[in-house]
Amino acid sequence: MTPEALEKAGGAMHAFIAEAFPLCRSITGDGVRRTLAMIAGRIPLDVHEVPSGTQVFDWTVPKEWNIRDAWIKDPSGRKVVDFQESNLHILNYSVPVHARMQLAELQSHLFTLPFKPELIPYRTSYYKEAWGFCLSHRQLEALPEGEYEVCVDSTLADGSLTYGECLLPGETEREVLLSTHVCHPSLANDNLSGIAVMTWLAREISARPRRRYSYRFLFIPGTIGSITWLARNEARASRIAHGLVAANLGDPGAFHYKRSRRGIAEIDRVVTAVLKAAGEPLGVEEFVPFGYDERQYCSPGFDLPVGSLTRTPWGRYPEYHTSADDLAFVRPDALAGSLRTYLNVVKVLEGNRRYLNLNPKCEPQLGRRGLYRTIGGDESGRARELALLWVLNQSDGYYSLLDIAERARLSFAAIREAADALLEAGLLREVEG
Repeated sequence: MTPEALEKAGGAMHAFIAEAFPLCRSITGDGVRRTLAMIAGRIPLDVHEVPSGTQVFDWTVPKEWNIRDAWIKDPSGRKVVDFQESNLHILNYSVPVHARMQLAELQSHLFTLPFKPELIPYRTSYYKEAWGFCLSHRQLEALPEGEYEVCVDSTLADGSLTYGECLLPGETEREVLLSTHVCHPSLANDNLSGIAVMTWLAREISARPRRRYSYRFLFIPGTIGSITWLARNEARASRIAHGLVAANLGDPGAFHYKRSRRGIAEIDRVVTAVLKAAGEPLGVEEFVPFGYDERQYCSPGFDLPVGSLTRTPWGRYPEYHTSADDLAFVRPDALAGSLRTYLNVVKVLEGNRRYLNLNPKCEPQLGRRGLYRTIGGDESGRARELALLWVLNQSDGYYSLLDIAERARLSFAAIREAADALLEAGLLREVEG
């Protein structure tokens, strides 16, 4: 994409986030469906409904949760906490309740952040029936003694878990998996940013006339969503050649990459190469079995080559899981930069091939093919010629272009360009596999 097209995409992604921000998403329910409908208006999307009670490995698909309203009224009858003002005010997955109680009893159902007293926290109770409200600590401190009326107008009943899937077929059945979670309510970076960037990435890839790999985009609720998808697709999971979990892509922080369980998978090396080539600050971390859905894809029974590419990782920015993760926190330029980075990863995955040198006995004469300097000793063009010689020397059908770039300490782009020139000159042949 051109810089102008990326800038335009950044603004469009931010507008998408603003439209989706008010929806109350959870691991099930109509908020997820409405979000998937927004995505389906932009890319081809298959929406799947998995009934409550379905066994998925050691887990069970939970009951479906939906909420219409929730509030707390103080002793004077004034609403002091109102779900309509922010869907973060409700403990996500709260069971229905309508009751009166004294402040002392109510306080056991209230959640705040004493060290961030102006912010509303995001809290959930997915797998244990409970109810509660989240509010700023300043609000809590201002509550007077007396009798309060509380109402949670929600349902928790048999229904289904909903997720979206976009498959873009390529020349082979080998797949690149791109997974993002859709279960968080009004949190812009975690993870409407991931949803937006993956939607626009799918749009860009779908517009390409040729694709080496097939690309599978998953828009799923966290943890239970990836477990459910893997349980329903166990037989085809072996097709996944590379994968990334996308989240936290709209903040202004540096990129961070968490390696796959394997640690040396091609995707680990590709992302590292892309981030280093960008010349920007970056962090690369080893795999740990905690975090987002990469821990499910990398569980030992699957051990898929899936890493996680984010900006600031979860829990490492003060706005994380609070009302400060709002529309002002995510930036169009950061979204555009994240899209560019993912497109660069795709470009390297598509371009990383193996070749065979068709003139392997000594160097071929590059000058008469227009590939070498006509005047010896001139330093201009030396880097390009060095890339040509590295590709010729290492193209024995075993080493990939990424292998060559790493060994030569040259950018993948330089090695890919050299390979293209040698292909055009008839000095290389691609090796399948």
